Amino acid sequence: MTAAEDNRYQNGYYEESSSELAVPQAFDRSDAGDSDEATEQNTAGTTFGLSALALSVLSLFIMPILFGAAGIVLGFVARRRGANTLGAWAIGVGAVSIIIGIFILPFF
Repeated sequence: MTAAEDNRYQNGYYEESSSELAVPQAFDRSDAGDSDEATEQNTAGTTFGLSALALSVLSLFIMPILFGAAGIVLGFVARRRGANTLGAWAIGVGAVSIIIGIFILPFF
């Protein structure tokens, strides 16, 4: 042991100075190279969401059971692919259309 090491042990502590000299690194993993895949999935989700919403709105006027069910299914697919708002609206409008088609429309 050298005299400096012996002095550190006698003082009761041993401090490592290399951690103080290192520059802290910030890691941002949000843009970690998969941006093209994420953009492609988001575009596919938006396409499914718009298709689902179009089917659900169309089901308010023509064949509510068939188009409403298709809009609900596509709405769930759109939500799974990242288009949460469009998918939720398609599910809601499709469900309202089916309810109107089953319970209210037969009375008219």
